[in-house]
Amino acid sequence: MARKQTYRLRYTNQLIEAGEEPVKAERKERIPIDADVQLPYLDGKVLLIDKPLHWTSFDVVRKMRSILQIKKIGHAGTLDPLATGLLIVCTGKFTKKINEYMAREKEYTGHITLGATTPTYDLESLPVEVKDYSFLTDEMIHAATRQFTGTIDQFPPIYSAIKKEGVALYELARRGVDVQLEARKVTIQHFEITAINLPVVSFKVVCSTGTYIRSLANDFGVALGCGGYLSSLRRTRIGEFEASNAMSMEQFEASVKKDS
Repeated sequence: MARKQTYRLRYTNQLIEAGEEPVKAERKERIPIDADVQLPYLDGKVLLIDKPLHWTSFDVVRKMRSILQIKKIGHAGTLDPLATGLLIVCTGKFTKKINEYMAREKEYTGHITLGATTPTYDLESLPVEVKDYSFLTDEMIHAATRQFTGTIDQFPPIYSAIKKEGVALYELARRGVDVQLEARKVTIQHFEITAINLPVVSFKVVCSTGTYIRSLANDFGVALGCGGYLSSLRRTRIGEFEASNAMSMEQFEASVKKDS
């Protein structure tokens, strides 16, 4: 089962268990898009989208494909369902530039919750291994960031889309397969703790492509001796592209309908 399907099912089940009724999107008859509106997207555009919480990156692409009624469309760098922020979406001839955009420097902000870990390194799974964090000082927390700046060896989360012998790691993990992870070189140009309100710390990170912020949160907790997991994440920049210039999905759909 694909990660996007697994996440959607899990999230829906969590709502049901909490006594909430999942909202089902009403199916609407698709009205053909005006050819003059569609043509620029067929030729090629770079679109900046602010990915909503609980959407997979593919959810965004699938929705935009439906709105624009085009096939040649893709995103330049996955964001996890529990992350929000900048997603670059390319259409037409600009899909050839996806790898170029993916390779650019990334900037993130978010929160790390200290005093526990989770199997997925974020809130897709429940916190375990609760530990005392009362011994931490502001100085200790700020000092711990130093060992994670520069070029470092980072192990990806076991629950990740990286493939081993053609199978995604998260699929192997859910089957209970013991997988030997390999460290990868990543570069973290900037790692700053911007606020401390224990057990939660706020951060800002500037890093190379391929960096897992979930792994950084987990490793940061290990370095502090109390564990930690990523409790929120927002991508604020990719290269020169800023999240502040991105459209919400509602804004994008409204702009297409207005032009039609």
